[in-house]
Amino acid sequence: MTYFSEIMDVVSKFNLRYLETLETVDSTNNSGHANCNLHEIPSSNNILSRFQDVENINQCSLHEIPVVKANSITNTRTTNHVFQRSPLKLVSGMKQYVYDENDVEYLDCINGTAHVGHCHPQVVSAGQNQMSKLSTAQGFVSNVLNKYVKELVSSLPEPLSVCYLVNSGSEANDLALRLCNQYTGNKDVLAIEDSYHGNLGVLIDVSFKMHDKVPNYTKPDWVHSIPIPDSYRTLTPEDWNQYLKNFEDKLEDLTKSGVKLSAFLFEPFFVIPGVHTPPPSIIKSMVKAVRARGGLIIVDEVQTGLGRTGDYMWGFMNYEIIPDIITVGKPLGNGHPMGAVITSTEISSKLGAYFSTYGGNPVSCAIGISVLEIVKNEKLMTSARMVGKYLTSEFDKLVKRHEFLGHHRGTGLVHALEIVKTTSSKLPSADYASEIMYGLRVKNILVAITGYNKNILLITPPLCFNMENSRRLISTLDEVIGTVENKVNNQSVIVLRDSLENYSRDSLKRGIIGTEAVSGNGGNEESRDDDVTSSARKRARLVSEADEANPYEDMD
Repeated sequence: MTYFSEIMDVVSKFNLRYLETLETVDSTNNSGHANCNLHEIPSSNNILSRFQDVENINQCSLHEIPVVKANSITNTRTTNHVFQRSPLKLVSGMKQYVYDENDVEYLDCINGTAHVGHCHPQVVSAGQNQMSKLSTAQGFVSNVLNKYVKELVSSLPEPLSVCYLVNSGSEANDLALRLCNQYTGNKDVLAIEDSYHGNLGVLIDVSFKMHDKVPNYTKPDWVHSIPIPDSYRTLTPEDWNQYLKNFEDKLEDLTKSGVKLSAFLFEPFFVIPGVHTPPPSIIKSMVKAVRARGGLIIVDEVQTGLGRTGDYMWGFMNYEIIPDIITVGKPLGNGHPMGAVITSTEISSKLGAYFSTYGGNPVSCAIGISVLEIVKNEKLMTSARMVGKYLTSEFDKLVKRHEFLGHHRGTGLVHALEIVKTTSSKLPSADYASEIMYGLRVKNILVAITGYNKNILLITPPLCFNMENSRRLISTLDEVIGTVENKVNNQSVIVLRDSLENYSRDSLKRGIIGTEAVSGNGGNEESRDDDVTSSARKRARLVSEADEANPYEDMD
C-alpha cells in the first residue's frame, strides 16, 4: 500500500466514525445540538450532514422574523392564530425589496445589513472590479486600503484616529475588549441586560441575550449588568434621575467589592433590547461615572452607524459624547463581511501585535468605499432623517389609535413599536406582536420582533426606504392591528378577504406602480420569458426610484 493509499484509508475510517456519531446524536438528542435560534427561521434541531436537505441547516439569528421552519406544515393556522404561517424562501433582492422563489415581492423593513439597498449596482460593481484585479490578505500596501481608512476615520471626531479593519461586528467587539484589557490592565466589563454584541466566546459572556440560550451556561464573575434604560416605563425627569442614581450605586458597589472596570459596552440606541432613547444628559452622566472609575467606553455602532439615525453619521453623536472605542460591522459592506474598530493612538499603542488575514483586503475596502460614496452621493442620511420624521409622526398617531400599541420610539430609520396587552397595564404581549408580524407578512411587508419579552416590532430597513414605502407600511400596519384587535373570530384573513384583502401573487409580480402586471394567461411564451421579465422588473425598480433622492438635494 502506498503512502497516499494509507492516508485515504485513514480519512475514510474517520469519516465513517464521524457519520456514525452524527446518527447516534441525532437519534438520541434531536434538540440538544447548539440550536441557537434567536428567532424563527427555516431551521432544524437536527445536526446537519451532507445527506440532509440544505433547508435544515442550523441558523443563528438575532430577532424573530415571519418565517416558520421549513419542515413545518405549510400554510398552517391554529385556533390561536389570526394569520397563517408558512415558509418563506428568499432568492433575490433589489434596493428595499426582496423576492421569494415564486418571484413575489416583499417590502423589506428588517435588513439593515443591506445598508444602502440590496444588490446596489455600485457596490456589486466595486466588488467585481476589484476581485478581477487583486484579492489578497492584509499586510500588503494598497491604495484602496489607504483610501478607505482615511475616508472612514475622517467621519469621526478626534482623538478617534486609529482604525483596525476586521471581518465582522463580532470580531470588532472582541478586539475592542482586548484593547480595553491591555490599556487598563483590568478585565471586568459592564453591559446592558438583554444586550447582544456577537457570537465569539468572550462576546457570549457580555451578551446577556445569549445566556439563557446556551445550555448549562454560567456567567463569569467579571461580567456585570445594568438594567435597560426603558424609555417606555421611565418617563419623568425624576424617573431618569433615579435610573442614573441606581447606575452610580451599582458602580460604587462594584468598586467597594474590589472590582476595577475595564469597559462599559453599549449600543447608542440600545437597539437589540428594543430601541431605547434615554435623555442625552443621562448617557453623558453614565459615561462620566464610568471614566471616573478608570473604565473605557466602547460604543457598538453595528445597528446605528453610517447615518441610520438621520441626524448624524454615528449614533453616539446624538448624545454629544466621544467614546474611547467604536465598533461597527455589517453596514460597512452592505452584506459583504466587514467590520472595524476605531480608537485613539494612546489606546492602540498598548495593544501590541495584531493581524487579521482578510480584514482590510482590497475587495472589502473597494466595497467599503462604494458604500461610503453611496451614503454621501445619494444623500441617504438626509433621506433617513426626513423619512424618519414622517414615520415618527405617523407611528405616534397609531399609538393613540390602537390599544395594543403601547409605545413608539426611534429616529431616522431605526424604530420600535412596543406591543402590549393594554396601554393602561403596559404588560408585554408576545402573542399580539407575533400576530401583527405575520399579518404584515400576509400583506408582503417584513418586520422583526425583538426585546426580552419578544413583544417589540423592530423596523430597520435599508436606507433607500422612501416616503412611498413609509405610507404603505403605516397604512398596512394600521389595517393589520385593527384586524388583530377585532380578532375576526379567530379565523384567517386568507379566508376572510373582506376583513383584510390579501394581495394576489400576480399583482405583486410588478415592476413599479403604474407598470403593466404580469399576464395571467400562463402560455408557453410567458414561461420562456419569466426570467427576463423578472430582471426587467427589478431594473425598472432601480431606474424608477433613482430620482427619489431629488427632493432631498437642497436639504443638506
